Amino acid sequence: MSCAVRTEGLRKEFPMGWFRGRVLALEGLDMEVQRGEVFGLLGPNGSGKSTAMKMILGLLRPTSGRAEVCGYRAGTIAARRQIGFLPENPYFPNFLSGAELVRYYGRLSGMGGALLEKRILELLELVRLGGEAGKRPLRTYSKGMLQRAGLAGAMVGDPEILMLDEPTAGVDPAGSREIRDLILELRGRGKTVIFSSHLLEQVEDVADRVIILHRGQKLREGRLEELLTRKKEWEVNVQGLKEEDRKELRGWLEKRGAQVMREGAPRERLEDYFLRSLPEEKRR
Repeated sequence: MSCAVRTEGLRKEFPMGWFRGRVLALEGLDMEVQRGEVFGLLGPNGSGKSTAMKMILGLLRPTSGRAEVCGYRAGTIAARRQIGFLPENPYFPNFLSGAELVRYYGRLSGMGGALLEKRILELLELVRLGGEAGKRPLRTYSKGMLQRAGLAGAMVGDPEILMLDEPTAGVDPAGSREIRDLILELRGRGKTVIFSSHLLEQVEDVADRVIILHRGQKLREGRLEELLTRKKEWEVNVQGLKEEDRKELRGWLEKRGAQVMREGAPRERLEDYFLRSLPEEKRR
């Protein structure tokens, strides 16, 4: 498999206004997403998932670092043609029907005529909105149906990559399963899917690999089964050390290959985040 998306040292800071400094949203993100895989960005709200997506899409300019999409620099026309995007909270004209929404996006993509009409029917069937459902106005749709209609619109130009920002947010369990099944079907068709979520159970059944973000930093990357079965790891928490003792302890740990995650205020433990995300029957 070749690389669909690559980022190197991707960093984003936002100004806070006069004399208020800057806030760091994402710090030095390195990642590679291979063609044909489902890749999850996992982390709590405010961890930098949406910021990373927007820089890959070219909607935000990075403070430093770079992102590439299928070999093209992120934000260029060539890169944007490779991507279909579904934001977390899409806003659609509610007087349009599902079919009219997909037709609108198709025309924006330069499509038309019989080819577009055929594509509309195919996509509505794919997202389970065929027949009468596709003729209904969007104001009668549930949140799950709106997400699926938006997904059809994102796919109308047959992009190589689909980016879905919190696709199951606010969707009931039945709707979440339908979106999960759609992601798996897209993978079966050879599409690359990148999606974000703050809930572990929503990615563990579909993602080939994940990156776990927290406070703008990458904590872990890999397959979920590997991340959830870590062995021979220890966590050291200390308080009240003098400066010279703290430096000595840090040096001792680093010489033995330990990763010092944070000094100062305690960081949320990865295990605690997993346990809160997992359903009760899956907790270890």
